[in-house]
Amino acid sequence: MSAADTTTPAKVPPPRQAPPPAAPHASRRPRTANGAAVPWLLLAPCLLVLVAVMGYPLVRLVTLSFQTFGQPQLWGFKPAEWAGFDNFKTVLSDSEFWSVVVRTIVFAVGCVVFTMVVGMAIALLLQKVSGWVKTLINIVLIASWGMPVIVATTVFKWLFDSDYGVFNALLSRLPGVDMIGHNWFASGPEGLAVIMLLVVWGAVPFVVITLSAGLTQVPKELEEAARLDGAGAWGVFRYVTLPILKPIVVMLTTLSVIWDMGVFPQVFVMRGGHPEPEFQLLNTYSYDRAFVVNDYAQGSAIALITVLLLLGVVAVYMRQMLKIGEVE
Repeated sequence: MSAADTTTPAKVPPPRQAPPPAAPHASRRPRTANGAAVPWLLLAPCLLVLVAVMGYPLVRLVTLSFQTFGQPQLWGFKPAEWAGFDNFKTVLSDSEFWSVVVRTIVFAVGCVVFTMVVGMAIALLLQKVSGWVKTLINIVLIASWGMPVIVATTVFKWLFDSDYGVFNALLSRLPGVDMIGHNWFASGPEGLAVIMLLVVWGAVPFVVITLSAGLTQVPKELEEAARLDGAGAWGVFRYVTLPILKPIVVMLTTLSVIWDMGVFPQVFVMRGGHPEPEFQLLNTYSYDRAFVVNDYAQGSAIALITVLLLLGVVAVYMRQMLKIGEVE
């Protein structure tokens, strides 16, 4: 036998057994009643403030709209009488009211369209400029956004003044244009166009800042892929950017409709506290009926109808948001 045959063969260690499976982790403990109540406890102060600030005025508004309430009831000479739906019948059968409703809708739609178009254009342009230019424009937008409405209205009133207005002087510098002494508020359409410009000027900064934040979430890879597929600037915006921004656009559009249908100080201050019939919107018309005609019940009925119209806008918004959530 050779030396190789006399060596003891090496012992092979037995295969290591797999450890027994660990016991599954206990599932999450179900939420207790105390845990479910914590969010409501945290929200309670805010809800109490909302009920205190908005609850009583809303209840009082609804109550007044179903009563006969004028100056005798205000001073306590007569008790308020229950009128049922008489105030609503009077308001809804008034042709002037429907003229105000149509004027308010046209005014709000014009403000919303111009606000969203101008805001989107500025937000897209901000993506193409350098950092310091973007910072400077954002500072200007925030400064204009933070300007009080009364101050902005007074400035616009001066800009479009018939005698000393800067806007008329600038237009008169154009060849063949003479706007010196032109009164923009001599007619309702021109005056409302000026007020619309004021509303758009105050609303654009919020839209631009919100859309600029949304544009930072658009993947650059999708835009590059669309360009490689032959899409132009409009195609990239329509099929890539806009669908991603759709929830933000829906939210901004809904908020703009609510704000623009509730315009009051711009019209009230621009017309010196006495808006003419061709300048009346729903809010100013309600105020006029309540505090000029001293029919507080009809003013409350008009305000309640306005609230119902705005609730319809909110319902459309909620439906659109639910559709977007189902698609995602």
